[in-house]
Amino acid sequence: MQNVFGLRDQVLGDYRFYVESFIRIRDERIKAEVGGSLEMGVLWPDSLIQLNPSFAPGGSIDELVEAQVLHTECARIFRRDKEAVVGSHGKLLRLHRHQFDAIKTARAGNSFLLTTGTGSGKSLAYIIPIVDYVLRHGSGKGIKAIVVYPMNALANSQVGELRKFLCHGYPDGKPPVTFAIYTGQESAEQRQEIIASPPDILLTNYVMLELLLTRIHEKDLIGKAHNLRFLVLDELHTYRGRQGADVSLLVRRVQNQLEAHDLQCIGTSATIAGSGTIQEQQTEVAAVASQLFGRPVRPEDVISETLQRATPDADFSSPSTLAAMRDRISGDEANGFDSIDAFLAHPLSSWIEDTFGLTRDASGRLLRAQPISISGGDGAAQRLGELTGVPAEQCGSAIQAHLLAGYRLPAGQMPAQRPFAFKLHQFISRGEGVY
Repeated sequence: MQNVFGLRDQVLGDYRFYVESFIRIRDERIKAEVGGSLEMGVLWPDSLIQLNPSFAPGGSIDELVEAQVLHTECARIFRRDKEAVVGSHGKLLRLHRHQFDAIKTARAGNSFLLTTGTGSGKSLAYIIPIVDYVLRHGSGKGIKAIVVYPMNALANSQVGELRKFLCHGYPDGKPPVTFAIYTGQESAEQRQEIIASPPDILLTNYVMLELLLTRIHEKDLIGKAHNLRFLVLDELHTYRGRQGADVSLLVRRVQNQLEAHDLQCIGTSATIAGSGTIQEQQTEVAAVASQLFGRPVRPEDVISETLQRATPDADFSSPSTLAAMRDRISGDEANGFDSIDAFLAHPLSSWIEDTFGLTRDASGRLLRAQPISISGGDGAAQRLGELTGVPAEQCGSAIQAHLLAGYRLPAGQMPAQRPFAFKLHQFISRGEGVY
């Protein structure tokens, strides 16, 4: 089976063949210049690799139910791997610490901002509190939450996730908490059904929400959102400049028109980047969020991800550590691993996590590392070669093999959060003029 590195090479090979198929240059000097640039990969630079981080655990849904933070039905709804059959129980859902903190913050009635990276489960951090609120106050009493997405694709994706949690395992797939998507892409019949029977949770985009506040024929739908409880702005960092001002004014119109006096505003965003301590960053972000929401957001309610190492810290100055890494790189060591524990204990795994996965700020707090390439003058292979004394080309092949070895370990031996999943980012540039 082809791996992601081979797929990348195949795709770029096909693209290069396509590009070069219509380049016909008569002037030899220009031809040599263009050919050299293509050979150096000016249109398709080296791919960047980033290791998905491991998140600090925060407990389970069942623990929150036992502590009476969540409604008892949440223990049945929020399960992993539920099937679309009545009585399907699924598996225990364990939360990351930032999800756990967000749920408790929402339960306390505070508006908050969740600033975590991709793959961190941001949507559960607001869906769970919304579902809990509807369960406590009863379904079918009007729209209690409006979730606003910057793109319809994100809203469509979220519908699938809600269906897995709220519909699977219930008779006829009828959810205990109702939801619907209303973005303007629906048929006239679908829109009429939603207007006639408004859901508990409405998924939309900010343009459609603006229209719902102004269009006469949809006043019955928005009227059912009177005294709205939750307004969620997903991917908040996408709203900038004039668009950010428009969205901020929209939030205020929603509060005024719906008389949402007890409204909780929730935002999700990318990880915080900037100078200063985490407390200083939270204070700055809280001020921006308060201005956008028109409601106070406290610095302590800006919730960021808490990362942890999947591998042990390794002493890369130790001769025994370097010897083990050289054995792995040279292939003298067996290629496979019996378990995920053995894989994570290997010093090459620690080095890869330090290089592609994690870094630390001035206070020692773990942060996501910036993606870097394997090849190139400042690439990971060159760094590993300088550390071990093994040629960079051999190091590059070993890094790829080790990443794939972690990915290919049997699923049954992996914990709920796969610790060595990685992303390959490939950018393709457009051509420029040659003079």
